[in-house]
Amino acid sequence: MREKTERIVREWGDACDAEISIAVLGGAWKPSILSLLGEHEVLRFGELSRLLDEPTARVLTRQLRELEDDGLITREVYRQVPPKVEYRLSDLGLGSMPLIDALTAWGGQYAATQRSALDAAAPPASHKTPA
Repeated sequence: MREKTERIVREWGDACDAEISIAVLGGAWKPSILSLLGEHEVLRFGELSRLLDEPTARVLTRQLRELEDDGLITREVYRQVPPKVEYRLSDLGLGSMPLIDALTAWGGQYAATQRSALDAAAPPASHKTPA
């Protein structure tokens, strides 16, 4: 477990359980990484990068390490040339899938509602006739 996660788990009370979930699952690309591993079961770094529309290698590496340190994914390194590393959901990661699915559904509903509101508030397009 990451030091930050351990501190949160130890110090925050039961009333903060939702915040603990956000602390573990929140971050650049984490929900998307978990969702993709849930869908594909096993992915390599390059595959994840392409499926995520290529975040920087540094950011993806950091998020994968945090997910691994918090026990949500496992990393298997094969001793071969070139090196091969595979990522998959752990049991804890599998347990997070209903939450990830619910966040995805809610996010889609929220975005649709907000897009409708923005479209309704947008000024009508002017129709110019050529002079």
